[in-house]
Amino acid sequence: MRQVVLPVVGTVEAWRAAVRGLAAAGVAPEDVLWSVGEAAADLFAGKAEPGVPVELRLSRVATEGIATAMLHKDPARFWLGHAAVLGVSQGRLRWGDRSDPVIGRLMAMEKTVRRAIHKMHAFVRFRELPEVQAGRRSFGAWFEPEHPVAEATGGFFANRFGDMDWAIATPEVTLIFDGKLRVERTLGRPPQVEDGTEGLWRTYFASIFNPARLNPKAMQSEMPARYWKNMPEADLIPALIRGAPAAVQAMRERTLSEAPPAYRARAQAARDALTVPDAETLPGAAALAAGCTRCALHGPATQVVWGEGPQEARLMIVGEAPGDREDLVGRPFVGPAGQLLDELLAEVGGERSAIYLTNAVKHFGYRPQGKRRLHMRPTRDHIDHCRWWVDIERRLIRPKVILGLGATAAEALTGRGERVTERAGNLERLADGTAFLPSLHPAYVLRLPDMEARAAARARLREDLAAALALVG
Repeated sequence: MRQVVLPVVGTVEAWRAAVRGLAAAGVAPEDVLWSVGEAAADLFAGKAEPGVPVELRLSRVATEGIATAMLHKDPARFWLGHAAVLGVSQGRLRWGDRSDPVIGRLMAMEKTVRRAIHKMHAFVRFRELPEVQAGRRSFGAWFEPEHPVAEATGGFFANRFGDMDWAIATPEVTLIFDGKLRVERTLGRPPQVEDGTEGLWRTYFASIFNPARLNPKAMQSEMPARYWKNMPEADLIPALIRGAPAAVQAMRERTLSEAPPAYRARAQAARDALTVPDAETLPGAAALAAGCTRCALHGPATQVVWGEGPQEARLMIVGEAPGDREDLVGRPFVGPAGQLLDELLAEVGGERSAIYLTNAVKHFGYRPQGKRRLHMRPTRDHIDHCRWWVDIERRLIRPKVILGLGATAAEALTGRGERVTERAGNLERLADGTAFLPSLHPAYVLRLPDMEARAAARARLREDLAAALALVG
């Protein structure tokens, strides 16, 4: 077993040089023990037996991709890179073939590393330091990247901040620029330095925060919480999130109060039109719903797909949203999922004509792909806006039992859309006392690729339909 110890500074370049030497000596990847900074303990360390030399031949894309993957923190990265270099050079492997375990893992690592580099570009926060060179301001920063990518970001920072002196310290290495970029090993975290401009930055950050466009999940996806501790504005974020609803309401009121009288009159008329209509029949409510513009789905959809069934129905079945077929026809459950539902109803002795069928969301949401319209799951905003119409249907029908198909229906009726597969078949009570039976959506059953799993899910949905029919008597 041959040991190769790579330096902390210049790790990737040293690895590439080592791989070239190992390939020339014909040393196999499994005969090499890699480490960074200091040798790893190994009972069998020694000199590996030479083998057949390998001439390295890699495309530029493969070379760059493998080198980028070597910036990952995975302990196996050097072994994987060595194996990929030899395999691609010998024609046994092809860079880009994600089905191969080695190449697929390296390409996933490359993607993660590129994201970590992007995060470092975005989230380094400098603090001003005492002047080192006359006429040049000096700045320092401490950053903890998810992977050891600091050296790969040096060129970016040198190009962007070439008119000042700066240092960016990370747990592994420190980037230093004083007119020329150099990299040194980090010996310890530098002392924290107060910066008077941070207060100004925090004020600016709070002032540009737009509560009306708040999306915490998207924000944390782009700005993970692990980086917050080194960002001066981070401690403002929880309070800004908590205060967002009140801030949005204040914005609305301020906008209306400052608007011209004619605009305020039109806005008030629009709000009045959104009050719950006084509809005493399902056809009347359907006519009102036909012009619904409460959420963005009304734009691309063909039409509102209202519920179908008798107003005196004792069983109400609520699905997710119309599909492509339902959107074109204007009736619920007429596509593949509806056909499966009809088939199961026939098996348990139910009659569709005696049941009220509807969806939690009344418009078809989709994304185009060529000539096809691919279904998109409704968002919480869509569910919240359409819950208004579902409540009207419930008030007019007053069903004894509601069977909810899928997570969207469960969220619309109970406020909780999680763990539907566990909740399926277990009777619950809604706030008004109505019996609610959560179950699987027929579309979910049809999407299952495994035939055994599909058969089990079909049987479960069939049992829930039978139970719902038994409850209504």
